[in-house]
Amino acid sequence: MKVKEHYDNHLADFYSWMIGDFEKGKNSFKDFCLSNDIRPDKTGLAIDLGAGSGIQSIALGEIGYKVKAVDFNSKLLSELKDRNEGLPIESVRDDIRNIKTIADSPVDLIVCCGDTISHLPTFEQLDKLLSDCYDLLGESCRLILSFRDYSSALSDTQRFIPVKSDDEKILTCVIDYFDRKVRVTDLLHERIDGEWIQKVSSYDKLRLETDDVIERAEKVGFTVSKSESVSRMVYLILVK
Repeated sequence: MKVKEHYDNHLADFYSWMIGDFEKGKNSFKDFCLSNDIRPDKTGLAIDLGAGSGIQSIALGEIGYKVKAVDFNSKLLSELKDRNEGLPIESVRDDIRNIKTIADSPVDLIVCCGDTISHLPTFEQLDKLLSDCYDLLGESCRLILSFRDYSSALSDTQRFIPVKSDDEKILTCVIDYFDRKVRVTDLLHERIDGEWIQKVSSYDKLRLETDDVIERAEKVGFTVSKSESVSRMVYLILVK
């Protein structure tokens, strides 16, 4: 299944439940930005690619940015709008690959978090997205990426990852590794009218490795100002 179909038909229905405490996630990203001196500067404009239900967008709005929140899923963007209380956030339903038609340059900041870049179909399209971001950013402005490092393959039962559960839902993620991609299967058991119903959907991601992403970003012209890894999730701050 294609990524958009997976979100539209499966993942969007329980995405916000899956990511957990929204306020905690929003405040964590806000603290990350402020601790790295990321604040509105020249234009005050930020673009949030793959905005989802708005963790990064609302954090950036609270910091003082004017935000364009881009996502291809209308349900998640609707949740973002419901959460927004007067912040200058414009929701844009579009593919992140169309970034150059979404905003005029220059912008202060672009963020693409939550493993969004791995959803691109090919590494060539990752290169183009990095290049487009570079072109849109003003001089000395920044791109923040977060993504999961898939360099070390999980094997056997390690491939079955318990994501979250409560009295009504149990979510397990199963990962299969290939040379250039990983196949992710979201296996949801949901209690409906007293019966447990299984819902399953799979989609492919790029098999990203930190050194390779950095090399691609540097080839475009970015300089890495920060690189850290927390529980296999990589956070990069790239400067034009």
